[in-house]
Amino acid sequence: MENTTAFITGATSGIGKATALLFAAHKIRLILCGRRKERLLALQKELAIFTEVHILQFDVRNNQEVEHAIASLPANFKDVDVLINNAGNAHGLSSIQDGAIEDWDAMIDINVKGLLYVTKAIIPKMIAKNSGFIVNIGSIAGKEVYPNGNVYCASKYAVNALNKAMRIDLNQHNIRVSAIHPGAVETEFSTVRFKGDTAKATGVYQGFDALQAADIAAIIHFVITRPAHVNIEDLVVYPTAQVTATILNKV
Repeated sequence: MENTTAFITGATSGIGKATALLFAAHKIRLILCGRRKERLLALQKELAIFTEVHILQFDVRNNQEVEHAIASLPANFKDVDVLINNAGNAHGLSSIQDGAIEDWDAMIDINVKGLLYVTKAIIPKMIAKNSGFIVNIGSIAGKEVYPNGNVYCASKYAVNALNKAMRIDLNQHNIRVSAIHPGAVETEFSTVRFKGDTAKATGVYQGFDALQAADIAAIIHFVITRPAHVNIEDLVVYPTAQVTATILNKV
């Protein structure tokens, strides 16, 4: 994989950052994307001793920013082999009747439209060379709807559908497509969902051993390193204590 270039969205925290760390350890060249410039710079400095790293600061919700950032890639980074569509978030945990429209917009714009914008910009070169790998990070919320999940679940159901659609449309171009749908992963996810309420966010992961970002990163690495004739299309990953989106064996 030393001659592989990977493009990771949402690379400054959680699963994206853990994936960047693991890929760098395996000498995969990295294009790291996010909104927080200072975190991107710190990560670039940390990983540059292992591999080549290029950073792009943009908001996936803004298609013009996406197109401009990807067009700005230097020649030695323009050939992307692996795209990790990781950027995503959840805003609020309200019933449909009490949901805030701005929260709905944020989830749909980032989780669905942002994924589409980035993929649209990366695909042409994969098609031109008749190879590539796209990994879409979904969620158990894209497999089952839970109370007060409504629009977040809808956005992740869309990721699940788009993953299948990509596989169909890109199959003729020899591009592999895979989705990984984690259950409870202990990251900044809940802090964002509860809008900075760290007490509520911490409580989500108490009483059981949650998945860690590094667990999902290891699975992503496994998926992309299968032989060329192997495509793992769809994986649901739970912590042992979890059996559905809402049923956990807590102590």
